Amino acid sequence: MSISFSSRLQQLTISLTLTIVLSACGGSGTKVEETPTPPLVSQPGDSYSGPPADTDDVQQYKLNLWDNISSAERCGACHIENGQSPEFVRADDINLAYAATNPLVNLDEPETSTLVTKVAGGHNCWLTSPSACADIMTTWIANWADNDVTANKIQLEAPTLKSPGANKNFPENSGLFASTVYPLLQNYCASCHTNSASIPISPYFASSDIDEAYLASKARISLDTPASSRFVGRLRDEFHNCWSDCNSDANELTAAIQAMADGIDITELAPELINSQALTLFDGTLATGGGRFENDLIAKWEFKTGSGTTAFDTSGVEPAIDLTLSGDVAWIGGWGLQMVDGKAQGSTASSKKLHTLLTATGEMSIEAWVVPANVTQEGPARIISYSGGAQTRNFTLGQTLYNYDYLLRTSNTDANGETALSTADADELLQSSLQHVVLTYDPINGRQIYVNGMHSGVTDEVEIGNFNEWNDTYAFVLGNEVSGDIPWAGSIRMVAVHNRTLSAEQIAQNFAAGIGQKFFLLFNVSEHTDIAQSYVVLEVSQFDSYSYLFAEPFFISLDDNVSISSVPIQGMRIGINGREVTSGQVFQNLDLLISDNNYIPGEGQPLSSLGTTVAIEKSPEADEFFLTFEQLGSATNVVIEADPPAAASPMDLAPQSDIGVRNFAEINASMSVVTGVPTSNAAVKAAFEKLKQQLPSVTNIDSYLASNQMAVTQMAIKYCDQLVENSSLRADYFSGFDFTQSADSAFIDQDRNLIITPLLDRTIGSNIATQPQRDQVSTELNNLIDTLTNCSGNKVCDATYTQTIVKATCAATIGSAALLIQ
Repeated sequence: MSISFSSRLQQLTISLTLTIVLSACGGSGTKVEETPTPPLVSQPGDSYSGPPADTDDVQQYKLNLWDNISSAERCGACHIENGQSPEFVRADDINLAYAATNPLVNLDEPETSTLVTKVAGGHNCWLTSPSACADIMTTWIANWADNDVTANKIQLEAPTLKSPGANKNFPENSGLFASTVYPLLQNYCASCHTNSASIPISPYFASSDIDEAYLASKARISLDTPASSRFVGRLRDEFHNCWSDCNSDANELTAAIQAMADGIDITELAPELINSQALTLFDGTLATGGGRFENDLIAKWEFKTGSGTTAFDTSGVEPAIDLTLSGDVAWIGGWGLQMVDGKAQGSTASSKKLHTLLTATGEMSIEAWVVPANVTQEGPARIISYSGGAQTRNFTLGQTLYNYDYLLRTSNTDANGETALSTADADELLQSSLQHVVLTYDPINGRQIYVNGMHSGVTDEVEIGNFNEWNDTYAFVLGNEVSGDIPWAGSIRMVAVHNRTLSAEQIAQNFAAGIGQKFFLLFNVSEHTDIAQSYVVLEVSQFDSYSYLFAEPFFISLDDNVSISSVPIQGMRIGINGREVTSGQVFQNLDLLISDNNYIPGEGQPLSSLGTTVAIEKSPEADEFFLTFEQLGSATNVVIEADPPAAASPMDLAPQSDIGVRNFAEINASMSVVTGVPTSNAAVKAAFEKLKQQLPSVTNIDSYLASNQMAVTQMAIKYCDQLVENSSLRADYFSGFDFTQSADSAFIDQDRNLIITPLLDRTIGSNIATQPQRDQVSTELNNLIDTLTNCSGNKVCDATYTQTIVKATCAATIGSAALLIQ
């Protein structure tokens, strides 16, 4: 049935994209090489010299599909004239190739085309990932199918009726696992799959920590069918690390899992529940990709592969910028990359596509779904870059604390894309949560930043320029600089590059479409509503490696001629594997009426705009979901919520000190103000990045350690060094002091207060009751200078040593409790 549910489903309609398909000869690599790269060249299809296309549709077929699949490394080695049937890429007559291709494609639902399913199954996939080949093939067929880029409606498909079954669920305690499966894992897998191994390999299911091992093992154990467990398959089918004979080892492990399963009671569905039919995640209707605007897409990474060292560009525009993963980068469930201290980088040859297609239009949009790991990253930390190193780039999306930074090289900026356009400090738009970020540029509005579908409110003050200064030998990289020295920590769920500016409406549309592999799960409730083919539908996706996201339920009937009577619905809850979920039941307060007044035929009736997460228990393939209701139609099940446990008696905590210490950011900022050396000073900035984790992270004085003081001292020395080494800065700061005199006379012939007084004025101030006594601190600093100016023996007390003494006096002052305590 076709639907166009206005509040949600219209956001998830499948946009069929018309793109300019180019091809190129390109390599792969991880380094930026200042060597000539091959220009974009034509595919074999562009040299076609047979009869012209009979119709416009045949010509669109040639441009969007045939030209892309006719090369020998794809389909042109077999399916040609006098070759293997069907001859859908024959080169003698494009009209005959068109006729042979039509039975192999579904222009209404390109993803179901035979050409797509064949490469998805591994047939002649030209990449290492069949799913990436399938995505690209889908794009090419979609481009042929709809040159006006109209939106197709998602077809909700009725699932097979299935009652919630009896399930075996993992016990919370790891004791049963410890006595059955764990001994084998520990004996034969601990040399690799532990965090203490010489070369640790995740997951750590053989960890010496039994709870960590249990958590890592659950997804690899099937309690219902032990022989199909991933652990068993690795031995039996993939011959991975067998300790004797692989078949006998697999049988031994199967027996251990069976012993564990035999010790677990079956969870039967409670008979009093009013429940829907049951579904697994993949029983749903695929909803991914609906509603996105991608007319001018030239590169796209969705990270669907889930394993390996390559993230594929599935835009269908060639050359594909496939990214090589290196360093601390991991795949996450539900499509995405987790970046810690690594990068995903394309070759310079394939990255040249961005230079060619973006400079051609003078416009661009960079779109990403990201999850920053924290709000303390600086640099700016590189999220997305097309660059040649730390100080040279074409463009960059970065993070500085709560801000997104946009660096873009134009004829009116420097080679590093400075001055950066950044979101406002006070707005704190960057948060450690899933966010949709779009950078745009056009010759009228300049740079713009959008976050979660909304304009950031910042205006580009840099004069409009062009891309003539762009360098075509740079490389595209995610999560770091190409030089590998400015990492960003967080998750990247999708990245897309467009060679036109997305409008505000198109950005909002793409934000509403969401991200990740999503399904509409149709929970059949016809038994209770007496309405034919009636379903409660939820949008469900794998949120991350540990949970599902259930969102925005609505009621619908797939019968176009149905008559909707009044049906009350109250207290909806989500169930998994035979029992209701114990937490996160945001729909339990649902109380409304399904009726003709609220129901729109073909669109349905929304039930809630809320969403919730549910923990993965077995795996996305095995977890079985259902819904329960307190009332649905005439059926009722009165649920009496248990009384909450009595609140624990409040404990009297130990008295907390009114005195605290500055944290790392406050220390850095304070030293900058006291010395006049900006935090952006290169030497200071490098020292802070190196020492930041060693500086105090909390203001509790009881947690202050000797290692914290060492870091404070080093920061003080660095600031004072930069103060004294800058001749103009030190002249203003220590006005009247002669730095050219030797140390054995400079502090005798001159007033030491020219050094001590400005330090005390800025660090201690005057008439502040809670600060140290100025005269006592002054005495200590004079004693320090006396000690350092003792030039007996072979000590060289020249003018350079005079500067060293001033630096030491400065560091002793600003590295003391006078600045640290608050």
